[in-house]
Amino acid sequence: MKFPEDLKYTKEHEWVKMLDSHTALVGITDFAQKELGDIVFVEVETIGETLKKDDVFGTVEAVKTVSDLFLPISGQIVALNPDLADNPQFVNHDAYQKGWIIQMKVENTTEYDALMSASEYKAMLGQA
Repeated sequence: MKFPEDLKYTKEHEWVKMLDSHTALVGITDFAQKELGDIVFVEVETIGETLKKDDVFGTVEAVKTVSDLFLPISGQIVALNPDLADNPQFVNHDAYQKGWIIQMKVENTTEYDALMSASEYKAMLGQA
């Protein structure tokens, strides 16, 4: 299982990668995609909306379940990964690169700073 050091993580198994001081990518972790199984659909109907930390911003549908996606930090959802419409399995095969889910404008960088590091996330999963 992968735990990239340049990302921050949540208890709900989302990751955040800051692209610059106000823009971030968000996805689900390698652990989460393995738990969900084969992902068949990603739905995000909040593009353009400004949401608070922990608000539901979309869902991921796997063969046997549907799971809510929780926003790790407050901000505006500006884009959905366009490749997921035809290739939702990118989340399974490359959760941290091709499988990113949304791009957002970050409202509060202190919320980002409070997220877990890779080592803290591994410890939470009992992988440390």
